[in-house]
Amino acid sequence: MDKELKRTFLKPALLSVGALITALGIGVSHAQTYPNKPITLVAPYAAGGDSDFSGRNLAASVTKFIGQPVVVTNIPGASGTIGSQRVRTSAPDGYTLLVSRGGSQAITPALDSSTPYKWNDFTFITLLDFNPVVCIVKSDSPYKTFTDLIGGIKANPGKLNYATAGAGTTQHLAVEVVLSQLNMPSTAAMMIPYKGAGEATTALLGGQVQFICNNLTTLVGQIKGGTVRALVTSTPSRLKDFPDVPTARELGVSSLEQVMGWSGLYGPPGLPAEVVAKWQAVLKQVAVDPGWIRGNDTVGAIPAIRSPQETESFAKEQFELYSKLGTQLNLKK
Repeated sequence: MDKELKRTFLKPALLSVGALITALGIGVSHAQTYPNKPITLVAPYAAGGDSDFSGRNLAASVTKFIGQPVVVTNIPGASGTIGSQRVRTSAPDGYTLLVSRGGSQAITPALDSSTPYKWNDFTFITLLDFNPVVCIVKSDSPYKTFTDLIGGIKANPGKLNYATAGAGTTQHLAVEVVLSQLNMPSTAAMMIPYKGAGEATTALLGGQVQFICNNLTTLVGQIKGGTVRALVTSTPSRLKDFPDVPTARELGVSSLEQVMGWSGLYGPPGLPAEVVAKWQAVLKQVAVDPGWIRGNDTVGAIPAIRSPQETESFAKEQFELYSKLGTQLNLKK
């Protein structure tokens, strides 16, 4: 074969091989170099809440292992959907990730048909922590026990207010299931929404509302400091650090056990498998990091790092649970 023919027949083949090598090189390069710049964790609620805590606890630990700064950005609003949607529509390159919450990723999609995403419109990376729910009043409240609080609601229907981070959040649904089990309407106590759990607690301390049912992680400091009083916990047994707080089952409101706060780590849809694999490897180190474990212990959170498959299965179960509860309690819209 003369030189000209060789060039004619071999050139396309060489181009194809070159293209393949280039494509593979891009993938290998991405896997080897990720991350090569800071990573943003979007917490979809205001500072001081559970997503903020989980994100900052993770960032403080994972930065040591992943080789780049991990920065938490709070984007609150619309029961966590604004920040969640921001991540869902971001570039799937691993540099913008979401601190997912039960409220924004399971409850809201289950109850509100106008939610701009479905429960599974993300790339699942891991769960981070579980958060038991407690109901609290201000320390100088006339309601000394949970029974006192329920008596006050019954005696003054529609007069007592409770704070939440928005409709369809854990704080909202916790009260709804309690009222339902006690055969009281949703209007027996009035929900006052705030931008986040931190603002909701501030409202309680300022006397704007009479009680809150929220995740222990947000409230443990105030409970230990004596500024608020815990009346009930959603855990099956009494909390180790608060043995005087009765369980929901003890008080005849076992349905509260169904409501549990949790945080996870999600990416936008289409996140490359090598990015997920990188995070899985790093999360194995986070799971045994004393600082991350200590952070969870400080606020009563239960460590819950899982595989992407386990995370997706759990998220599906949560969505189906709240969808069922929403139907039972006539909360869907």
